[in-house]
Amino acid sequence: MRAIWKGAVSFGLVSIGVKLYSATEEKDIRFHQVHRDDGGRIRYKRTCQVCGEEVTYDDIVKGYDLGGGELVILTDDDFADLPLSTSRAIDVLEFVPAEQVDPILYNKAYFLEPEGTATKPYVLLRNALTDSERVAIVKVAIRQREQLATLRVHQGVLLLNTMLWPDEIRKPEFGFLDEDLKVRPPELAMASSLIGSMAGDFQPDVFTDDYRTALQEVIDAKVEGREIVQPEEAEEAPAAAVDLMAALKASVERAQAARGEKPAGPGAGEPTPISAARSAQRKATEQQAPPKKATGKKSEKATPEKKKPAEKKPATKTTAKKGEGKQAEPAKKSPARKGTRKTA
Repeated sequence: MRAIWKGAVSFGLVSIGVKLYSATEEKDIRFHQVHRDDGGRIRYKRTCQVCGEEVTYDDIVKGYDLGGGELVILTDDDFADLPLSTSRAIDVLEFVPAEQVDPILYNKAYFLEPEGTATKPYVLLRNALTDSERVAIVKVAIRQREQLATLRVHQGVLLLNTMLWPDEIRKPEFGFLDEDLKVRPPELAMASSLIGSMAGDFQPDVFTDDYRTALQEVIDAKVEGREIVQPEEAEEAPAAAVDLMAALKASVERAQAARGEKPAGPGAGEPTPISAARSAQRKATEQQAPPKKATGKKSEKATPEKKKPAEKKPATKTTAKKGEGKQAEPAKKSPARKGTRKTA
């Protein structure tokens, strides 16, 4: 790692020389923009909007827009003359409980390494922060910008977390916040049960970037000339639940079945969110439409009755054929009647 800043942590009369290193790095797969026909890199030129000439970095300064086309030009000298007391120091302002710092304020993280003979006071501050279970609120200037930050311990190293200023946090202004929405106690109890069934200890190493892995496989396959195997498609987002209670219950059963805590109940056969939601919809549909079930049963009973006449249709033809036999039977009896008449 390469140090991006050098200075000192200052609290009281104690000064600790440190080096600053970026604690994180993005693992996204990056691409260049290239010409489709020949693969040539696409380059962008820095041109002046007024004269149209290409401009080098040495001729570029910062301009603050006043509106109406007016600008205030600031050079590097203007920034150098700013009274930044924290330009080479990390000034500790106070020590506060860690839970009092809202995570939304955190921005970037940096490791601090002791420099030269500062190892002992560095370790002293580290141990003191650990014992007090507090974090230090500090001010530091990085890249000509003063920032608020916290100083805490991470894996035996002092970690500097730069923070956003309070006025940089947006306020959520959504219509539903003004609505009087009430949640029924059974729904809240079922939601709490779902949270309990899915509770666990956070282990970040368990989670992986599946999209990045699949994309890297596509790139490797192209490099090696192999056939590209399409990754499995992600499940679609479940549709809105018809019955909230049914969806919550199905989710609880699914989570419990996945953990083997109890036998899988209805809706827990497929331990996925979408299957739970679909099962909940089916349950809700059955609960909301009991007459349809009765109608279905009647139709099942009525179906054999309709089939009986249908079975008699061929019998009708048979009857027609047998009818000739039946007509023959009276014909046989008719001589007896004639005989009777003759006897008379």
